[in-house]
This record gives sequence, C-alpha cells and structure tokens, in this order.
Amino acid sequence: MRLLLRLATIAVTLTAPAACARQVEVRTGESPAPATSIQFTNGLAQAVNVYVRPNSGGGEIFVRQVAANTTETVPVRGVNPGSTVTLRAAPVDGTVSYTRENIVLGAGYVWRVP
Repeated sequence: MRLLLRLATIAVTLTAPAACARQVEVRTGESPAPATSIQFTNGLAQAVNVYVRPNSGGGEIFVRQVAANTTETVPVRGVNPGSTVTLRAAPVDGTVSYTRENIVLGAGYVWRVP
C-alpha cells in the first residue's frame, strides 16, 4: 500500500506541471513593407544588379538583381523615405554602369535602364 501511495505521489508530481502548462502559439508575421522602393525596368538582354548609395554617407547598398527584360518593384531597406541617394545599375557582364544622382527616394520611384 505504501508503495502504491508513493507511486501515485510521484505520478502526480511529474504530470502536474504538464497539466498546468499553457499552450502558446507563436507565429511569424510578414515583414512590414519598406516605405522606399524603386519601380525598376530592365530593358537590357541581361540581368542587372541595382545599388543605392545614400548621399548622407555610407557605402553602396546592393538591393536586388533584376532579370533581363523585366519590370520589378525593388524594395530598398535601410534607407529612410525622403533620403537623397545615388542609384546605380550594373549589368552582370560589367561593361557599363547606369547612374541617377540626387534622387529623393520614396515609394515607387520609376527608373528604366537603358
């Protein structure tokens, strides 16, 4: 009888925390859309790498590679709306580079290359 009582006590001790535990569901939501973006049209026959360089200082930021003959909305993370920037697009073969200077960046700035 003592053994049975001891086993019952152990069973209750081990299962009580599980019975009292709350089930919590954790989900990851979508990242908020950046407030700055470029509506970029690549009219070339090859992919183009798109870069942004804030005029306030700092280095050039790679934002995306855009496929040949494609239009994409390219999000620009890490650059505040209203910032003045220099845009650069470089075809993957490195033969030429296209730039736009002193652009005030916002949502959906339209840029076409070439």
